[in-house]
Parts: sequence; structure tokens; C-alpha cells
Amino acid sequence: MKHVSILIPRGHTSLVNIAGTHQIFNMVNELLEKKQRPPAFEVHMVGLDKEVEQSTGLFSAAPDCLMAEVQQTDLIVIPAIHDDPGTARDRNQAFIPWIVGQYEKGAEVASLCVGAFFLAATGLLNGKQCATHWMHVDALRKMYPEVHVVDEKILTEEDGIYTSGGAYAFLNLLLYLIEKYAGREIAILISKAFSIDIDRESQSPFIIFEGQKDHEDQKIIEAQHYIEDHYQDEIRVSQLARELALSRRTLERRFKKATHNTVTEYKQRVKVEAAKKDLETTRKNVTEVMYDVGYSDSKSFRNLFRRITGLTPVEYRDKYNKEAVAL
Repeated sequence: MKHVSILIPRGHTSLVNIAGTHQIFNMVNELLEKKQRPPAFEVHMVGLDKEVEQSTGLFSAAPDCLMAEVQQTDLIVIPAIHDDPGTARDRNQAFIPWIVGQYEKGAEVASLCVGAFFLAATGLLNGKQCATHWMHVDALRKMYPEVHVVDEKILTEEDGIYTSGGAYAFLNLLLYLIEKYAGREIAILISKAFSIDIDRESQSPFIIFEGQKDHEDQKIIEAQHYIEDHYQDEIRVSQLARELALSRRTLERRFKKATHNTVTEYKQRVKVEAAKKDLETTRKNVTEVMYDVGYSDSKSFRNLFRRITGLTPVEYRDKYNKEAVAL
């Protein structure tokens, strides 16, 4: 049986993550009991204080044990902490050596959504893949450059460290852990009981690309605006470099450093984002959308769209534009 420690951090924390994890892991035990099998999890809520009031003032959580009382655990779950990452780290500093010490004794550690920022503060994510909410990947990359942030994945696993994507993607990580420790049959039962889409691997369909402009390179911001204003046209890198009075090599180097994309990748993502909006809100067919964003090869457009969103253009339209599907 796995001893599970769900952390109750100080500050503004996702009570949905905490209560959801507690409820679902205990439901696993109930299902196993009905099958006359031993429980899989011993679930505890672990805090630094006897009662943790949310910084919003709306709710409070009461851990059933304090961190100092937990000498050894098997799985630590870090919920999303919605405070500024630096503030969250400082308020909960006492958890960090305990998490590291438990990991060194063999515990596994899982972060949910933006809980990845606090997990990264422990140093345990250095050199490892990490998922978080797609809206915060750039901030996480900037704050912890040693972490390999992947913006498209629902979850990651590496050396006993687990991370999950944004918001309710934590449910997919819970299913993954349940399957690992209680078996596929129980994971499927839980997915049905809670209406969770099992085996979902990507958060790509949910990503809204707004351009990575959280940097101070004004020339590159100009380049980004130029691409966004002329995405329907064929924009050559050499042409863009001339517009900005930069060498092509300098443009490409600075663009990659500032945005984490090459110029070509950025152009592609802007075009696909425009296509997504058309597919969501208009009655255009896929061919019309393709031409409107500057593509003429249907196979290339379809492959690019699927690579970035995880869906074909038709699948995407069918998912998000019921009015167009009804035509």
C-alpha cells in the first residue's frame, strides 16, 4: 500500500486538486474492497500548520497531519499554487528540504498544473521533462531554465517525478498513477465513475497561441508583430531580416532565444492559430481556411495542423464548431 502525502501549502492553493486527489484515491480503495482486494493507497493531507486558510479568505483546509509527523512517504502530491511563484516558494520553504529528503529515501513526487513551479524550486526537475498549464510554460522556462518544459503534454514521468498539464489535466495524471499502482481495470472504472477521458496524452488542442512576448528584445517583438500582421503572405527570413536591419543569422539567433521558436516555427504557429479561429467561428470549409492562412498544399497544411494541435482540421472543426458541423 502506497503512503500518499497530499500537500496543503500556505497561500492560494487549488482546493480542487487537493479534494479531487483525496476523493479519487480513496474511491480506488473502495472499489478494491468490493473486489475483496487490499487497498492501494493510505491517503493523508500534510501541512505546515493545523489549519491553512486560503489567502483569498474564502476557504481553509485542515491537514490530518503535519509535515514533521511524516517520517516516510511513498508519493508526494503538490497541488497548484496560484500565488506568485516566488511568494509561494517563500511561504512554503519548509516543505522543500522535506520533499528532497523523502525523494532521496525513495518517494515519488507529482506536481499538478502550476504546482510545477514549486516542484522546480526543489531542484528535482533539473534536466527533466516537465508539463504545466500551457499559459505558464514561458514563465516556467524563464524562471527555471534547467527544466525541460514541454508545452504539449498532459503528463510527464521521469525518475519518479511526475508532472501534469493545466487545470483538470491533473485527473489524467491520477488515472496514470492509479493504473500503475492498482491496475488497468481499476483505472478504467475510475475513469467511468468520474467521466474522465482515459489515455489522453496531449493538451495541444487547448493551447491558444498568443506569441511569446514576455521578453525585452524590441527588435524581435517587431518581428513578431510583422509576422502576425502578414501571416497570409509568404514571409522569407531574409526579407524579415532586411525589414529589421539585422543579419539573417542574428535575427534567427535572437528570435530563438527570445521566443523559444525558430522564425519558421513561429510563422507556422501564427498561421495555425488563425486557422483555428476560422474553424471555430466561421462556416468556411477546410480548403477555404487553408488558402486564407496562406497554404496551398492540403497535405502540408493538414500535417502541420495536426502536429501543432493534435487534431486534423476536420476533427478540430467538429470539436469546437457545432454550427458548422450541422451544415
